[in-house]
Amino acid sequence: MSADISNLVSAQDAAARRLGCWPSMRPYDLLRLLQLVAAEGVGELSEEAEWFAREIAARIPSES
Repeated sequence: MSADISNLVSAQDAAARRLGCWPSMRPYDLLRLLQLVAAEGVGELSEEAEWFAREIAARIPSES
């Protein structure tokens, strides 16, 4: 695995652990922003935004 991919995977793992510790402070706003960035479909940034959006969506209750 290349150093870039290793760093990205490590950052994603650390972010996923931190998400479990979030209070209910505006995660829906962040989720919407990440979904907008992911929908742009521009390279690595949109891929990371999509990954973070999925992680957040899996950890917060439905807004409705």
